[in-house]
Amino acid sequence: MKQILINLAVRDLQKSLGFYKALGFTSQFSDDTIVRLAWSDSIAVMLMSYEKFATFATKPLANTRSIMAGYFTLYVSNIDELNNIMTNGLNAGGIEPNEMSDYGFMQQRTIEDFDGHTWNVLYVDVSKLPSEQGE
Repeated sequence: MKQILINLAVRDLQKSLGFYKALGFTSQFSDDTIVRLAWSDSIAVMLMSYEKFATFATKPLANTRSIMAGYFTLYVSNIDELNNIMTNGLNAGGIEPNEMSDYGFMQQRTIEDFDGHTWNVLYVDVSKLPSEQGE
């Protein structure tokens, strides 16, 4: 099976765990320095304390509160799910840096965690996708 594991350095592991659980991630295992959370069977996030993350890093760690180091997208199945995830994330302390974008066939909202890691939550209604010219 192929999987994607996104590793993120966080300042407060327990606070971040609460945020990601509010988004809908499920905890798989943890210790004092690492928490593994699943989004699906093939997508997971590993939250690591800065100290633990630094033991794996080959470069200095970015301050993701002020520098964009990645932009991750979570696809959802409907607009209600998108809005529920955002409401839960905001209630857990996340920040929505800009307003929702509505493209007719696609709605997009963005949320940042406590460390500035940026997540795009996206719903695409394939029945409303624009058709290609000439078809």
